[in-house]
Amino acid sequence: MFNMTEFKGKVALITGGNSGIGYSSAKELKEKGAEVIITGRRKEAVEKAASELNVVGLVADQSNLKDIEALVSVVSEQFGGIDIILINAGITKFALIEHMSVEVFDEIMNVNFRGAYFTLSKFIPILNDHASVVLLSSTSASISPPSASVYAASKTALNAVMKIAALELASRKIRVNSVSPGPIATEIMDKIGLNQDMENHMIDSIPLSRLGNPVEVARLIAYISSNDASFITGSEFLIDGGQCI
Repeated sequence: MFNMTEFKGKVALITGGNSGIGYSSAKELKEKGAEVIITGRRKEAVEKAASELNVVGLVADQSNLKDIEALVSVVSEQFGGIDIILINAGITKFALIEHMSVEVFDEIMNVNFRGAYFTLSKFIPILNDHASVVLLSSTSASISPPSASVYAASKTALNAVMKIAALELASRKIRVNSVSPGPIATEIMDKIGLNQDMENHMIDSIPLSRLGNPVEVARLIAYISSNDASFITGSEFLIDGGQCI
């Protein structure tokens, strides 16, 4: 049985923690005893989520290197080291390769890859030994969906970095893994304009015939970050109802 005080005395940071999987993960880690910090770009959304979750909320744009550096400084000053970091913030936009604009390409890569990469890079010095790093990837890195070329590329790149980071940080017993959700019922589905026909088509591609719940992803993230997973590093965890089969 999972220890409900597993993370007591641990400090966890979650980027993009004001909604969706990040929000659910913050709630899960908080309930299991961690001191949780969430970040996000929108001040009102971060403050609202932080208040609901009874966690610390800090405004930071993952695509902005100065914001990342300022975030590291504040966290270091207020909390010292970090025991768990979930690099979750990301955006999803679609276009055929033929029609992909440079602006949208750069926007996706700046948040999903460059931002995630340098969040990891800048936080490494204040990660405690035996810390857990979880990068939020996507099944899009495995199933190659049409119109998602840049998004899929950003997540594929993240998985490559995850494996190398696991090797580079192993001497400090810091574990680095990625979680790749399939279609999850979060507000991002509304943002990408998912209608009922699109949802039905998506569900048809999933052997378990339903969308995932963000709580299910949060529980996986909590497990990977726990002592029960102390021999797991450099691994990608698919949580997709069998979509990648």
